[in-house]
Amino acid sequence: MKDFKELKIWQRSHKLTLSIYNLSKSFPREEIYGLTSQMLRSAASIPTNIAEGTGRNTDPDFNRFLVLAMGSAAELEYQLILSKDLGYCNLAEFESLTNELIEIRKMINAFIQKIQIRIKNKI
Repeated sequence: MKDFKELKIWQRSHKLTLSIYNLSKSFPREEIYGLTSQMLRSAASIPTNIAEGTGRNTDPDFNRFLVLAMGSAAELEYQLILSKDLGYCNLAEFESLTNELIEIRKMINAFIQKIQIRIKNKI
């Protein structure tokens, strides 16, 4: 497998994670063990699963970790909606982060499809 740091999908998800960390600094203190913690875990889980998947030796293992990254991305999308609705982030921040997250989800999905084709062709 490739070095995960070379993958555009990892680079973009890492950058998004940094943005989520910056956004969460402005959240109310009482959210530190609630929404803030959940968002940070969801965001970091996306590039973490991509990195771990590249460290596996098989396409089925890598595929499984990409599916996990997709689940974390869905979690984060909801948490961004909740943050906006609670007034913790403004509309411009929400739209920018959500649009980037949607692009990352599309990239993960395309990667999953590509790997599934490779898996099928090996059978």
